[in-house]
Amino acid sequence: MQTMDIETLTGRYAEVRNVTMKLIEPLEKEDFIIQSDADVSPPKWHIAHTTWFFERMILKEFKSGYEEFNARFDFLFNSYYNSIGPYQPRHERGVLSRPTVEEIIAYRQYVDGQMKDLLAETHTPEQAYQLSKLVEMGLQHEQQHQELILMDVKYNFFVNPLFPAYKETQAQQAIEPKEAAFVEFAGGLVEIGHRGEGFAFDNESPRHKVWLEPFQLAAAPVTNGEFLDFIEAGGYEQPEHWLSDGWGVVKKNNWKAPLYWLKNDQQWEIFTLGGVKNLDLAEPVSHVSFYEADAFSRWKGKRLPTEAEWEHASQGIAIQGNTMELDAYHPSAEQHESTSPLSKMFGDVWEWTSSAYSSYPGSKPLEGALGEYNAKFMSNQMILRGGSCATPASHIRETYRNFFPPDKRWQFGGFRLADDQA
Repeated sequence: MQTMDIETLTGRYAEVRNVTMKLIEPLEKEDFIIQSDADVSPPKWHIAHTTWFFERMILKEFKSGYEEFNARFDFLFNSYYNSIGPYQPRHERGVLSRPTVEEIIAYRQYVDGQMKDLLAETHTPEQAYQLSKLVEMGLQHEQQHQELILMDVKYNFFVNPLFPAYKETQAQQAIEPKEAAFVEFAGGLVEIGHRGEGFAFDNESPRHKVWLEPFQLAAAPVTNGEFLDFIEAGGYEQPEHWLSDGWGVVKKNNWKAPLYWLKNDQQWEIFTLGGVKNLDLAEPVSHVSFYEADAFSRWKGKRLPTEAEWEHASQGIAIQGNTMELDAYHPSAEQHESTSPLSKMFGDVWEWTSSAYSSYPGSKPLEGALGEYNAKFMSNQMILRGGSCATPASHIRETYRNFFPPDKRWQFGGFRLADDQA
């Protein structure tokens, strides 16, 4: 039985929790409560909910005589765990002027202190094993919310006519855009899914065999320049490229370009967490829905890869690139050194696949409330792979299965093309 390395776990807990506090440093108090869309949560809610997770899932279960900071927070900051109890409706998180930001930070400090004490206690090997698994789950959950904080702040700032910047970022060197080549894969009987070493969510297992026909995968994600060609060719006005549901979404919402693109006279600009800047044609296109990615692929005479193709192609590639740690918070045209012919598989943008989100053969949800973490969302969602410029590097795995409804665009979602071999 694996025992808990107290020093390592305590250090990782402090490191991850401190990153969240670093992310909210550029915010003013007025920014913490804004919820400009039902999909977007206020920053104040994120920093409280991630704290609630440790309190409800760990402290109340493992710490003898634990006293809650505020019992009413169990209703306010539960996200969607019906087995735990009722909760504040998602679309009404922005109506909570109280508790204040100061109270929420005090709540975090209280729980952090209690967690430090708990980790320092003596545990049986069984307790240590269970506790270490739950703490790592809580930290991975917090890293998901770190990306959500950046996603949600970006959207909240975008709907402000002032287009405020979250944080000034360095200008990147201009790179000449070019269309990506394709890399061929023989296919055959391959294995995908988590191998069992290190952390993974329950939806990444078990590892299993999948048959792949020979396929090709683009060496790089689709760029802004390539997507602009689609726009200028009338792609948003031509129903023949679109799935029926996607065409309905385009017409209903009057989409003419990816989210955050702005047309200033004849010049395209883009809103970023560093403010408005000129559109860089060599950057990976981002903030497109599955429907847009699919339509572009059809327009090009290609398709999106399946998640099995994507994962098989990514095996052995180092997990490095433009991730949250670089503080760019925006896809980059710059290339990172790699021995693989595939570039930008990790970081920059989450990549849409053609695979619907469903369970792997033999997969079983976790027991208890955490069984609601992933499995109950396996309906009307599509899989994305690879991580983004807002994803912590230590949160990325080649087996990681991100998922969103096909019409959502506020996440850092892009795509690369695939095709069958001739």
